[in-house]
Amino acid sequence: MIRQLLVLIFSLIVFTSPAHAWWNKDWEYRKAVTVDTTASGVNVSGPMGRTLVLIRLHSGNFTFTEALENGADIRIVDTDDKSPLPYHIEGFDAKTGIATIWVSVPTLNGGEKKQLWLYFGNANAKVGEDVAGSFDADYMAAYHFSEGPGVAPADKTANANAAQTAPPGVNDSGIIGRSARFPGQGAITIAASPSLAMAAGAPFTFSAWVKPDQLAGNQAIFARGPMVIGINGGAPYVALGGASTQASSAVKQADWSHISVVADGTTIKIYVNGIEAGAATAALPAIDGPILIGGADGAPFGGEIDEVRLSKVARPAAMILAMASAEGPSGKLVNVSESNEKQGSGGGVLGFILGKIHALDAFIIGLCMLLLGAAIWLMFTKIRDLNKADRTNSVFKKRFMEMHEELVPVADIKGIDPAEVAYIKASPLGRLYETGIDELLLRQKNRGVRPLSGEAVEAMRAAVDAIVVDENQKMDKWMVILTIAISGGPFIGLLGTVIGVMSTFGGVAMAGDVNVNAIAPGIAAALLATIAGMACAIPSLFGYNYINSRISAAADEMRVFVDRLITRLAEMQADAAETPPPYQIAAE
Repeated sequence: MIRQLLVLIFSLIVFTSPAHAWWNKDWEYRKAVTVDTTASGVNVSGPMGRTLVLIRLHSGNFTFTEALENGADIRIVDTDDKSPLPYHIEGFDAKTGIATIWVSVPTLNGGEKKQLWLYFGNANAKVGEDVAGSFDADYMAAYHFSEGPGVAPADKTANANAAQTAPPGVNDSGIIGRSARFPGQGAITIAASPSLAMAAGAPFTFSAWVKPDQLAGNQAIFARGPMVIGINGGAPYVALGGASTQASSAVKQADWSHISVVADGTTIKIYVNGIEAGAATAALPAIDGPILIGGADGAPFGGEIDEVRLSKVARPAAMILAMASAEGPSGKLVNVSESNEKQGSGGGVLGFILGKIHALDAFIIGLCMLLLGAAIWLMFTKIRDLNKADRTNSVFKKRFMEMHEELVPVADIKGIDPAEVAYIKASPLGRLYETGIDELLLRQKNRGVRPLSGEAVEAMRAAVDAIVVDENQKMDKWMVILTIAISGGPFIGLLGTVIGVMSTFGGVAMAGDVNVNAIAPGIAAALLATIAGMACAIPSLFGYNYINSRISAAADEMRVFVDRLITRLAEMQADAAETPPPYQIAAE
């Protein structure tokens, strides 16, 4: 019955997750990534087409120890689990447990859940990212500002519109990765190029993340010819020479906001955090010349800017909302799922949790398992020795009862064979008996057949009691392992859980992902440390109580036997002094 139950449980664990084909057998692990444009994610409607999506990984939703240190083995595969998607890594830090990956989803529509597969775990994998291929052909330029201090930002698209100047500063903790830092002076200059040309009435989309240090005054974010996009008194605006329009809602000081401007040839719209906040009927004039990011003449910008993108098409409102939601702190668009599958297994909840164990938790769990292994070995050894002692004691007690008052050395017992002599001498009671007989023989040799004095009897008792102590020490040897497992196992496991929970919350806080799917897996994995501690302590507690009760019974039996043996030996010596026995013990 128990065997069938275990088989049923194993089957449920293995087959609870749906089976999918495996894209490439060289990759050991994969996990599902869901892009959710329904009400449970980002509630948008309408087609978006090809969309660049940000995937945030952290120690709460990804096992960095199973991937290469630089993330070179990362691959993103489409819903069919056959078609690799173009992607690139903006940042991958296995030490801090934070990574940001951009993937180009070929077709995305509102009101759907699209599942992608993230593969990792191939020690021989080469770098597979395609930076330029991640952006569709309608992008004119895109800047992550992921370069270090003093380095001009590179254009991530195939157009290679690299900046000519570096930002005045950088911040390693931007909205996504590094961000450009502007102290109220200086700007990034981008030279004109054919791919940046803007014809009269042509569509255009600008988007960027902005974090102003203060809201007062006019601050330009993007400037090119007569076109200026910025904030004035905290309200985003777009100006075209003498014409301008301003958003109805303001951004927050010292807080990140997503600002987009979309021109479709007849209307110019302003979006703040993915929501339309202003519109004007106008068309863009022909614009050429250099581009300034982070300030303009008379409108210096103070604060941080990240993820600037320029497109030669009017991006749909659904895409603008999806971008703001996916890249912001809420991260509602992309969900790194609760399944971490290993090739050749069905994954499931248990496999997922095991894949979330931190290195320190794994060490603590391993320590608890080693302690449990030592406890099991000790329990097995002690029970085996106690069973052997019981068997040999039973054989000896039978012979002892047959001798009645005529106690002789074991080897001199009538009808006993050498094998039984060795068996009895392996008995704890047999060793006590042999010691008592040896003490009596010694006194007969020195004193002859005379009654034993009280001091002689106590001396004999002390000699046999010394053997009792030795036997008790043998039975108690290494029992401290069980007490350590009982008292220390739960505390060791609890320490692992506390450290695991702390690491999970720390990683989530650093990544800025606060949804339950980011927190729950790490906490569940951390709780395995407590389970390991309890798994170590509970069997040890039961085993200790059982073995200790048997050791106590054996000790009581030896104490009773010592009293009985010494009394009979003293009586035997007294009787020998009065009447010579038919058999006299002779010294060997």
